[in-house]
Amino acid sequence: MIKKMDSKKARAKRHARVRSKISGTPERPRLSVYRSTKHIYAQLIDDVNGVTLASASSMDKAFEGEGGNVDGARKVGEMIAKRAAEKNITDVVFDRGGYLYHGRVKELAEGARENGLKF
Repeated sequence: MIKKMDSKKARAKRHARVRSKISGTPERPRLSVYRSTKHIYAQLIDDVNGVTLASASSMDKAFEGEGGNVDGARKVGEMIAKRAAEKNITDVVFDRGGYLYHGRVKELAEGARENGLKF
């Protein structure tokens, strides 16, 4: 009998596979995306030192938007790009977190790109 894998385990497996190939450095941190049902989160992570350099989410007090939908994801991408610019970070490695590059994840990436992040 074939056992069906649940979607959370499948995403974790995809994320682990991607993370084995990419990691963030102080010069080029990893832009990690997490997507919940209501919100979306982004972090700039330096994996060498194990620190988060900047973060943004649809739950921030500075965030006035639609929540975690597509428009909100674009605004979170813009916020993370502005916070990266304050710390003189322009180049990042994009980590989609095991999610498809589609919808909210794509909008977050495009919002970050339009505001100066390169990946």
